[in-house]
Amino acid sequence: MSNPIAELIELLTQENISNQDINQAISSMPPDDVALALESIPVSQRRFVWDSIKQTNRLDILVEMRGESRLLLLKELNDLEIAELFSDVDAEDLLEIADSLPDPMIEIALQKMDAKQREYYQQGVTYEEDEAGRWVDHELIVAAQTIRVSEAMRLFRRVSAPYSDTLYLVNRTGRWVGCVHLRSILNAQPHEPVSGFMEEEYPFIDAQTDVVKAADLLEKSEVSALPVLDSNQLLVGRFHAGHALEARRLEQEAVQMSNTGLDEDSDLFSPVRRSAASRGFWLGINLLTAFMASAFIGLFEATLEQVVALAVLMPIVASMGGIAGSQTLTLIVRGLALGQITRANFSSLLKKELQVGGLNGIVWSLCIGAAVLFWFQSPMLGFTIAMAIVINILMAALSGVIIPVVLDKLKIDPALSGSVILTTVTDIAGYIAFLGLGTLLLL
Repeated sequence: MSNPIAELIELLTQENISNQDINQAISSMPPDDVALALESIPVSQRRFVWDSIKQTNRLDILVEMRGESRLLLLKELNDLEIAELFSDVDAEDLLEIADSLPDPMIEIALQKMDAKQREYYQQGVTYEEDEAGRWVDHELIVAAQTIRVSEAMRLFRRVSAPYSDTLYLVNRTGRWVGCVHLRSILNAQPHEPVSGFMEEEYPFIDAQTDVVKAADLLEKSEVSALPVLDSNQLLVGRFHAGHALEARRLEQEAVQMSNTGLDEDSDLFSPVRRSAASRGFWLGINLLTAFMASAFIGLFEATLEQVVALAVLMPIVASMGGIAGSQTLTLIVRGLALGQITRANFSSLLKKELQVGGLNGIVWSLCIGAAVLFWFQSPMLGFTIAMAIVINILMAALSGVIIPVVLDKLKIDPALSGSVILTTVTDIAGYIAFLGLGTLLLL
């Protein structure tokens, strides 16, 4: 199977390439693939490719691009080109990219909108970026609860938007009262009121619900879309399966990038200084933690001078603690994200993880202790590293549970900061345990 993105990148390496060649290469690619292709080439080549894209397709591609990539491209356009680009923008697209746009560009886009789209936009910006109210789709079928089946069927025939298999009913004050599925009225009599087919206790999403939790609610509902309501039970819009999939994808990408201190909106070919600055911050954090670990090692300088084998074996102790802690940390971070960890079960969970750590610590300490005994022919050295392994794995289990819970209470993302703190704790604990025991037992 051919890779159109790779083919486009290869095409750009050829000499005497024309706009027509580029347009032909991307004509069959969906907007998200074209956006990914633009992000896969140096910034200096993007304007050339952008000029080859049809005007009618440019906005869809811009929306699919990452925040930093989008901003870098917009900086290459003049005011007239930006005004033309935003001539057909709707509220949903503008809400999706607003956080990466300067205020003057947003004003240009708003001036191009009709009154209804501006209303949708103003409604959307009242919610945070990670709240369902900001993600809603407005292409839903809304009707008064008093209409009949024949009128409802006419409404269904007029709509071509995806996920349009549900009729959203409101009362005279505009408050949502329930939903009717298309399948429920297919065989109904035309004169029957649709309210008779309304499902009782139909699920809905509060507009301030976190978008990932909204995706969970949609998955459990087993329908393609759910109504999103504000605090007054007014219908804000709908949250559909497309939103849920995108929310999941963005969450996974954010976690993957945050584990290394990077932003999911980072551009592959962002300017060197900007990339170096963003990565340098976390390198500096890591350097500080490394100095802390080295400082504790320095406390046992005399011991290391007399028992050189301790220096050889130190990385084993630190590595075992780091891996054990990372396993526990990952489990707890997932539990926090899913709302599984509460005060009621925290002590039981901590006890279980300490038991797991203790069991693994004993098993692997025996293995490592036997290996060290065979290697260095020193029973006391084997006993020392075995005890240090048990202590460090127990410390890793304790830290892996407590650190993410504390960070979550402090409103700090444990997926981003937890691993840095955990590594520091397990390194220091491992070095103190191993070198401290070495000082007591081997000197």
